[in-house]
Amino acid sequence: MRGIAGGGRIGGFCCVGNESDGRCNGIVPAAGNVAGHLKGGFSMTLPLFPLNAVLFPGCVLDLQLFEARYLDMIGRCMKQGEGFGVVCITEGSEVGSVPGGYSMIGCEALVTDFQQQENGLLGIRVVGGRRFRVVAAEVQRDQLLVAEVEWLEEPVERPLQEEDADLVALLEALAEHPMVASLNMGVSAGGQYALSNQLAYLLPFTEKDKVELLEIDDPEERLDAIQELLDEMQGDLQA
Repeated sequence: MRGIAGGGRIGGFCCVGNESDGRCNGIVPAAGNVAGHLKGGFSMTLPLFPLNAVLFPGCVLDLQLFEARYLDMIGRCMKQGEGFGVVCITEGSEVGSVPGGYSMIGCEALVTDFQQQENGLLGIRVVGGRRFRVVAAEVQRDQLLVAEVEWLEEPVERPLQEEDADLVALLEALAEHPMVASLNMGVSAGGQYALSNQLAYLLPFTEKDKVELLEIDDPEERLDAIQELLDEMQGDLQA
């Protein structure tokens, strides 16, 4: 049975990218279908953006860009109506050369908004699309990482169950956080898969834990894993 140990509301559990990420306004329609049942198995070439964050389907991330490789990448993506891939860095940094290590599981990012920031940087807002697995990758001359990826099959959305009530309440509490509210994600779970995506994205789990959650296909299994991580966090806080 899932439920928040000890009952009550857990506050302050919010981790959405970097706090320095700028707010992006303006409207550019994103290409691609974010929702629905998506078949997996086929592959394609996708530019990758390694970050110290894990993006989940249907979730929103704000980024500020200044490196030429990523400005060029975003320009091509928007011109062609395509997305790029977000993978989590396991070794190295976001800036400069390609990081020494990154997760093999990632999420497609579709640009929805962009705006030139007061600091001169380009701010973009993306929404998570399809999950993928990196099959092979190469570094281009401009240090842009390009990969052959295999799309993972997305599960059919399942209705929320009675045992999900505490996790739904937790998501509603997270939605009141100013940082979450500023993303305009429309945080309301329409089913177990959406609930698991939003909680895994918003809660302050380690990047390693988030990557493992992203890899789980079954929504109920992922919700169980999230509950276990929450129980561990509460145990650490009470120790």
